[in-house]
Amino acid sequence: MSTRRSPLPAPSRAALITGTLAAQEADVAPATIRKWVQLGHLTPAGSRGRAQLYRLEDVFAAERATRRKPRTPRT
Repeated sequence: MSTRRSPLPAPSRAALITGTLAAQEADVAPATIRKWVQLGHLTPAGSRGRAQLYRLEDVFAAERATRRKPRTPRT
């Protein structure tokens, strides 16, 4: 008798958030979320009407990727 693995659950719509909420969670302006999309750092995972929806983990990944690094003084 073989055991079957159940397929991974599909992402639920509850896991997707609007750009406004994504901006609040990442502590950035909503325009920053739009800029990340424009620059290719973030990809919408869906839409609801005219609103683009994002996965929170993708928003945090974009925030980490675009975070400014402190300058090191030249010696």
